Amino acid sequence: MKYFLIILGAVILWGIYVFNRFISLHNRVKEAWADIEVQLKRRYDLIPNLVNTVKGYAAHESSVFENVTKARNMAMGASGPTVEHAQAENMLTGALKSIFALAEAYPDLKANQNFLALQNELSDTENKIQAARRFYNTNVRDLNISIESFPNNLIAGAFGFSKKEFFDLGDNDVAQDPVKVKF
Repeated sequence: MKYFLIILGAVILWGIYVFNRFISLHNRVKEAWADIEVQLKRRYDLIPNLVNTVKGYAAHESSVFENVTKARNMAMGASGPTVEHAQAENMLTGALKSIFALAEAYPDLKANQNFLALQNELSDTENKIQAARRFYNTNVRDLNISIESFPNNLIAGAFGFSKKEFFDLGDNDVAQDPVKVKF
C-alpha cells in the first residue's frame, strides 16, 4: 500500500509538471504571435506613406499601387496564426517588392530622402518580422513536440491541448517568386 501511494504521488506530480509545461509553452506561443502582430502593424502603418511617396513619381503605375493596397488590406483582414494569414502576408511582401522594383526606374525617387527613409524603415521591419516568425516557429515546434511525445500526449489529450500551425512560406508562395515589373 505504501508503494502504491508513492507511485500514485509520483504520477500526480508528473501530471502537474507536464500540465504546467503545456501552459508555459502555450503562453510562449501566444507571446511570440503578439510579437509578430506588433511588427506587422508597424509594416501596415509604413505602407501608405511609402505608396504616397512613390505615387508622386510614378502616378501612371496605378496597378502596382492597387496591388499593394489590396495585399495590405487582405493581410490586415487575416486573423491569427493561420496558413491563410501567412499567405496574405507573403502576397504583401511580393507586392512591396514590386514597389521597390518600380523605384529602380525612377532615379529621382531613389534619391528622395523620404523614400529612402521609408525604404530603410520597411527593410528594418521586414527583418524584425522574420526574426519574430523564427521565434514563433521555435515556440510552436517546442509545443508540438511536447504534445506529440509519449506519455505527454496523454495529458495533452486529456486537457485539450492541440498542435499549432507554423507561420512560414508555402511551397508555391508569391514571396518566393521573382518580381516582375513591366513598363
